[in-house]
Amino acid sequence: MAPRTAPVTHTGALAILDPDQTDLLRELDGVFTGWGRAAGAREILPPPMYPVSDLEKFDVYQNFPQLALVAASLELAGGPPEPADGRFPTAALEEARLGLPHATCFGAYLFYEGAELTQDTLVTLVNRCFRNEDHYVPLRRLASFQMREIVALGSYEHTQRVLAAFTERITAFGAELGLGLNRLAASDPFFENDGARALMSRLSPVKYEFQAGDLAIASVNTHRNFFGERCGIRLAGGSGHAFTSCVAFGLERWLAVLLDAHGGAVEARAAVRDAAARVT
Repeated sequence: MAPRTAPVTHTGALAILDPDQTDLLRELDGVFTGWGRAAGAREILPPPMYPVSDLEKFDVYQNFPQLALVAASLELAGGPPEPADGRFPTAALEEARLGLPHATCFGAYLFYEGAELTQDTLVTLVNRCFRNEDHYVPLRRLASFQMREIVALGSYEHTQRVLAAFTERITAFGAELGLGLNRLAASDPFFENDGARALMSRLSPVKYEFQAGDLAIASVNTHRNFFGERCGIRLAGGSGHAFTSCVAFGLERWLAVLLDAHGGAVEARAAVRDAAARVT
């Protein structure tokens, strides 16, 4: 059987990368992880799913119901159920108590839940993310994909310094790769349920996306103290709840634009190595 030269896809929603594409994705993730570590980030390893009660703290099911995917065990009281037409009926499922995250950074806030930060903190993590989109495009818009994030927790000034530094780095890296990235203000519905925060986000954008053509492949995000409040993460000395921000990289999306730009995974990987060496 001849090796595949493109991802195996299921109606475009899922992808299995071939070895060269996998090497390219790992190369990219190594670059972004290296940036985080060079800035002082330690790496944490989150699970691929969380209790629904944890994700509920972030208004996930109020602000992003259209994206939400949940997991349930099988109802075995009447014997093992059989799938039909590739699916289990609702009656064959127990209550859905596990939620599949649509963003990686949730793991950072849950890791520090209830903590008091004695200093400004930076962590990096990668995770599988899941989104119930209205349509899918191979590599560019997937039901399951990998997102690398660098998350800042602490003072507001710290969170903004991190975003400024990574904005410069992403811009320079994109230029070295010939991607012509555009930095555009984007909406962030984390604040829809709070009138004051929603007003602030309209007056001062809290999310910027870096787009290659019409595809957002990275973003920088200010959350103010939303996650600090929801997870009880406090600043030392009674200074209130921690502020947070994050830098996010959609790895398969980077893969898609690099394959288009450089004609193949091997060529793209060489370009990534060269560009990374020139961006410090």
